[in-house]
Amino acid sequence: MKLQTIFVLCVALISVTAMPTFHLAEASGFSVDLIHRDSLQSPSLDASEHMTNALQRSFNRLKNDHYSPQSASAEIVPDKGEYLMKFALGTPPVETLAIADTGSDLTWIQCKPCQQCFKQKAPFFEPNRSSTYKPVLCTSIACAIALPRTSCNGSGSTCHYKITYGDGSYSMGDLATETLTLGSTNKRNVNIPNFIIGCGHLDGGTFGAGSSGIVGLGGGKVSLITQIRSLIQGKFSYCLVPIFGERNLPSKMNFGDKALVSGHGVATTPIVPHSPKTFYFLTLEGITVGNQRLDLVSSSSSPNSTEEGNIIIDSGTTLTFLPEVKLSRTSDPQGLLDLCYVPTGENDDALVPEITAHFKGADVKLNSYNSFVRTSETSLCLAYAPSTGVAIYGNLAQMNFLVGYDLEKKTVSFKPTDCSRQ
Repeated sequence: MKLQTIFVLCVALISVTAMPTFHLAEASGFSVDLIHRDSLQSPSLDASEHMTNALQRSFNRLKNDHYSPQSASAEIVPDKGEYLMKFALGTPPVETLAIADTGSDLTWIQCKPCQQCFKQKAPFFEPNRSSTYKPVLCTSIACAIALPRTSCNGSGSTCHYKITYGDGSYSMGDLATETLTLGSTNKRNVNIPNFIIGCGHLDGGTFGAGSSGIVGLGGGKVSLITQIRSLIQGKFSYCLVPIFGERNLPSKMNFGDKALVSGHGVATTPIVPHSPKTFYFLTLEGITVGNQRLDLVSSSSSPNSTEEGNIIIDSGTTLTFLPEVKLSRTSDPQGLLDLCYVPTGENDDALVPEITAHFKGADVKLNSYNSFVRTSETSLCLAYAPSTGVAIYGNLAQMNFLVGYDLEKKTVSFKPTDCSRQ
């Protein structure tokens, strides 16, 4: 049986005066752990149930308007954060976990008093117990330009934010500055004072109990990356341990000097400037499946051209949404993926076609686990799915690659790496 579907590729928010200053000049290179959310929330699930949950979150993210340039209010999608970052807020510091999201800007957590909040394992943050918590006033530039949706009850009052999502999830609360502390893997804490955060008092939706909010790692001006850009020289990277491997092994996220991606096997492609600045846009020229190269052609330009910035690289989305290839298939028992094989034995990896992603100036050769996932004992499915909107390079395709972002050079680099040994 053959399946052929045409995918439409398309592209999918600011300056604040009080940027943080740093006390640890020697912390120009440091790393933190990322923890897969399923390992915290559903330890009793088997491998196929873990995969089904991750796949369903991919479709939830894609079906809303998160990536539309017109949907400025839909900045983050809470059910799509696959990894949690451990950090601390306040003085004295209170440790918590939040979803690490390269497709978001504002970092926010749930705070007391909570009018309506989702359940979380960690205690709610209490601003009145921190000596460094300072509300952002309505008269500040930060309030005026930090987010598309802010409101005030008066010129001397606190600036309120509101973030909504296509699936009905939301966060509302106060903008503030606070000291954020990252626990570096070299045991030297990195303290970031005057960090702009959201203190959520009215939050709901598809958040899991393992997280307390969102860590925004996008390219907008209130993201963690932008606020500490002078500290990290615009460089960060991550190495994602496969989600169906050793679940207790954390993934690594690196900043500054520790984020350099170099050596044999590195493939580098440009970041294409697009709006909104939250997202990191790349150019995918085509893919090779087995011996067949499939070139991606822009529908709005000359026949042999590829649209610049036609795909978003997203560490939070599980699947890759690309034009489909023709393969003999069986049905996915979970009903989520379309292109599936029936596993025949121990050498199934050798039977599936080799896939290479051809980014502009960078050919990324994928392993079988980057391209195919087991959704049951009787199905091995291609980890691609149809999209009538944006193209997304998801985290399955990024597992066991050191993925480095250099915002000074405006590049993303890929290096094949055993992330469990990082």
